[in-house]
Amino acid sequence: MNSMLANIQARVHEIGIRKALGATAREIRLQFLVEAVFISLSGGVVGVLVGLSIPYGVRLLTEFRIPVSAWSVVIALGTSVLVGVAFGTLPANRAAKLDPVETLKYE
Repeated sequence: MNSMLANIQARVHEIGIRKALGATAREIRLQFLVEAVFISLSGGVVGVLVGLSIPYGVRLLTEFRIPVSAWSVVIALGTSVLVGVAFGTLPANRAAKLDPVETLKYE
């Protein structure tokens, strides 16, 4: 959520221009929600890769076999997307409510 709030703060002028050109609050909200999902999904993919490297590394170096379920990967990525949507909603709503006149004066 903090990274999305900082992202919106840095792009206030862009949001003002888009709203002045006719973008609806729904379009602004959707833009930032999609960005939040991609950020959280990329973090989830990195986490899954790191998480899978440990069992497979142990499997290559020793005789131990650590079982890995495909469901654990699906659940991890699903949770990551859910967290992205949940914590991206507030910043997206905040961006959608900005006044175009005030954002264009913002420096």
